[in-house]
Amino acid sequence: MEHPQRRRRATVHDVAVEAGVSRGTVSRLLNGQRYVSDEARQAIEAAIVKVGFVPNRAARSLVMRRSQAIGLIVHEPHSLFVEDPNIGSILLGANETLSEADYQMATLIADSARDIARLGNYLSGGLIDGVIIVSAREGDAITRAVTRLDIPAAYVGHPRDIGDAAYVAIDNRSAAAAITTRLRETGRSRIGMIAAALDRDSGADRLAGFTDALGETFDPSLVESVPLYSYGDGQAGMRALLARHPDIDGVFASSDAVAAGAMDILQAAGRRIPADVGVVGFDDSSWAMRCDPPLSTVRQPAGDLGRAAAAAVLRQVEGAPAPGGGTVLDCPVVWRSSA
Repeated sequence: MEHPQRRRRATVHDVAVEAGVSRGTVSRLLNGQRYVSDEARQAIEAAIVKVGFVPNRAARSLVMRRSQAIGLIVHEPHSLFVEDPNIGSILLGANETLSEADYQMATLIADSARDIARLGNYLSGGLIDGVIIVSAREGDAITRAVTRLDIPAAYVGHPRDIGDAAYVAIDNRSAAAAITTRLRETGRSRIGMIAAALDRDSGADRLAGFTDALGETFDPSLVESVPLYSYGDGQAGMRALLARHPDIDGVFASSDAVAAGAMDILQAAGRRIPADVGVVGFDDSSWAMRCDPPLSTVRQPAGDLGRAAAAAVLRQVEGAPAPGGGTVLDCPVVWRSSA
């Protein structure tokens, strides 16, 4: 049986012959260099289509010393990566911006010390041109590796030890204070908080905002700390608060997933929402509309955070200096019937 002959792959030489230009002119255009006339560019682009030329990305990367890839590092457990819709929205927003710039996104999850050590080796290999870092903690080994290797980087959030590195964030403290104040204005007098993720800036700032809003009436025994922004931690935190303070009449949960877990525990205990207990969350994620009643919350623009972080990294990859500061996006309160 005869096998059909495999079609020869078109080369830069084929494009140059078809376009009537030199190979050097074709190479300059493919490598993004200047000094290619509009007439030559149009002829080359038409020739590429006609001969079916596909650029060799690996070879181009060697010439340009770029991989055309940006890493998005999520420092969260695998379970939260799947459960938290904010992470997905950040990822999609970043990918949109990178795709428009013809960059590939490599998603990297750091769940353990072994993951972090592996990531350090990966980052040093020159396989990516820059990184977007989500959920970094102060003293994070990933931050140390990025700083040591001098990789273009942007953080989603604002850990206090990143110096003048680029970051994109929201004002967690002011937003937490605003929604706590509004909850208090509904007549609640025993307001507690399920405070998640206090090892990172977002969690610590939301607790600070809650404290600001309550002022002299703040009672630390009405705060229950939990490790993660997760539904299960919301359940655990609410059980602990109810055991200590059965008279609680308001709850600020530091994420929508935490609020959903808290609401299920309250309702299982016979507490009506909002008649007996008002509940508010943070994020305005898909969790908020799964709740019954729908959750009052803070709208976090997760997709915009991802897009802005990707843009900040690309500017650095293209040679612009690190901006020496951050971008803070608006995050309004969204009031629904849970409070």
